Amino acid sequence: MMAVAGAAGYAFYRADNFWGLVLMGLTVIWAIITALPIMDSTWRFKVGFVAATFFGSIVCLLPTFEDLSRAKDGTARFKCPTYVRDRIEFGVVKGLDLQGGLRLVYTVEVEEALRDKRDKFADDMRQDLATSYKIHTGEGLLKLPELKQLEEKVHIFTPESALLRIKFVNPADLSMIDQRFKEKFAKELAEVRTSEPGEVVFKLRAELETQTRERAVTQAKDTVNRRVDELGLREASVTTRDEDIIVEVPGSNRAQFEEIKEIIRKTARLEFKMLDDEADFFSKVDEKLVPEGIETRIENAPLGEVNGQKQNARRTFFSTKIPNEFEGKNVKEDEVARTKAMQAALDKLKAFVKTMDVPDDHVVGYEKTEDYDPDTGKATEDGWRTFYLRARADVTGEYITDAQRQIDQRSGVPEVYVAITFSPAGADRFEQVTGDNINRRFAIILDDVINSAPVIRSKIGGGRASITMGSGDQDQQLKNAEKLEMVLRSGALPAPIQLSNESIIGPTLGEDAIAKGAIGAVASGMLVLVFMFIYYRKSGLVADAAVLFNLLFQLAILASFSGTLTLPGIAGLALTIGVAIDANVLINERIREELRQGKSVRAAVDAGYDKAFTAIVDGHVTMFISGLILAQYGTGPVKGFAVTLIIGIIASLFTGVFCTRLVFDWWVRGAKVKRLSVGAEF
Repeated sequence: MMAVAGAAGYAFYRADNFWGLVLMGLTVIWAIITALPIMDSTWRFKVGFVAATFFGSIVCLLPTFEDLSRAKDGTARFKCPTYVRDRIEFGVVKGLDLQGGLRLVYTVEVEEALRDKRDKFADDMRQDLATSYKIHTGEGLLKLPELKQLEEKVHIFTPESALLRIKFVNPADLSMIDQRFKEKFAKELAEVRTSEPGEVVFKLRAELETQTRERAVTQAKDTVNRRVDELGLREASVTTRDEDIIVEVPGSNRAQFEEIKEIIRKTARLEFKMLDDEADFFSKVDEKLVPEGIETRIENAPLGEVNGQKQNARRTFFSTKIPNEFEGKNVKEDEVARTKAMQAALDKLKAFVKTMDVPDDHVVGYEKTEDYDPDTGKATEDGWRTFYLRARADVTGEYITDAQRQIDQRSGVPEVYVAITFSPAGADRFEQVTGDNINRRFAIILDDVINSAPVIRSKIGGGRASITMGSGDQDQQLKNAEKLEMVLRSGALPAPIQLSNESIIGPTLGEDAIAKGAIGAVASGMLVLVFMFIYYRKSGLVADAAVLFNLLFQLAILASFSGTLTLPGIAGLALTIGVAIDANVLINERIREELRQGKSVRAAVDAGYDKAFTAIVDGHVTMFISGLILAQYGTGPVKGFAVTLIIGIIASLFTGVFCTRLVFDWWVRGAKVKRLSVGAEF
């Protein structure tokens, strides 16, 4: 048998199957104990299981022992073997209060998720009404000319995040909102009474609104979690509280903190929208109302094709640039000041646009403009310009399945871009949109900023597109492309998030916390263990061993889930020592009562465990339920305490009842002791 086990272990080692090797080793230990000529087979089987659990817990905790013993200078008092360290990816992580770090609280703008849901219903309604008017066949997306025809007959307004208002030009057409139309949207939308002629109003149902809000927070949390994982931050934790997302990153690397904040705050909301160059919306603005610092400019815009002939027209747009003190500089001497100036210029342009009466079915987009010195490749002038867009996104980031950073060398000047791949449904949609809008501009929008607005030259099939990183410094382009690739692959946030609170816990505070917490936990634990030995003698030693095994088992479970150990968690561990001891106190007192009644040692042990078991289970179940409630509704420190409490309760039943019973059974059945050491009088 040993030869077979050795051969299997060697095969696992050669195949680099670490956990197969560990499992084989634990099985061998179990088998050896089971084969020993002592006690009965059931007892040996149980002891083998306990031994395998004990050694398995130690293996799981080897990397954790090294991490927890690491000093401030990085040296560890305990060194885990490299072979083991490289193959165990989990471990107990010190919480923010134990080693310091960054705590970020983001608020999810769930109203944006509601607006997205509302806008999808608005698109469906336009499609349905266009079909009823015989403008559209009912298949595929509405084309721009079809939308124009529909707007001559009906307008769909979206005054609030959960409201849809349909206004017919001819009030008699209100009959198109018939029973069929209402039933189509009945599950999600409720009709709101209105006295306006030729008008009907719908509102998102309360249950859908609640579901959308909750889903937005959950999806945002999952997306942030994926982004944190992409950065390799195994020790970071991401949790939610109401409509907030809490990110905790242990450590003291300020540069890493800034990168984390930049990656997290990117919504990665990718949209493709058609420009409405036919409207020439900005030309209607009175030139006298244009603020100083904003320029009115003219460009030649493509308007599609008529009978195969490309149509073009001169169109108005507005632009702004950063203040003059930055103009002509080939080197960005103060990047922070430049960034603030760019944001101020954008805010000024947006404030001006807010004075315009932009229709609900249109939006104004903003693109960053840059002029570069051809000799140095450095920016000499930055600014912003406007585009007049259709509000409807023809293609969105939800159809993206992959994103890869690429470098195009064909032009002689390396150009960095991110190649994106669409799902089959997204590829079909993208092909139809580009095929229907040849010689029109198509805006690529990332996080509400237009990346580019190229002219569609031909139908684009194959399910692929690209986002360029612009000109300028190639190293910065590569960094930007890498970040964009990361956020696109991790998925877009369902709604924007805003940083509502940021706090940094210094590492010194963490060291003080862990020192005091460790001293308190060890001191209280030692007092309990010493008391048990003094009061119950050898039986107290058995209880002490069970408590230590309990702590080892708890840490192993925490490590297997990459749990975070916090100060409240340490308090939870200390509390479970008392819970485990309490179970053994009940058992020992029951045994002493049976011995006082004159029962034999074996009968006293059997009766003691049987009578104490009900009380032990009742107490453990009560605390387990309390822990579940705290874990469900608590956050931060309270949740950390609850998790360790729940794990401790489970471990306490295993070590305090199951394991100690094996020792007592050995005493009374194997060693056949005549006198049981359960106190001074026995």
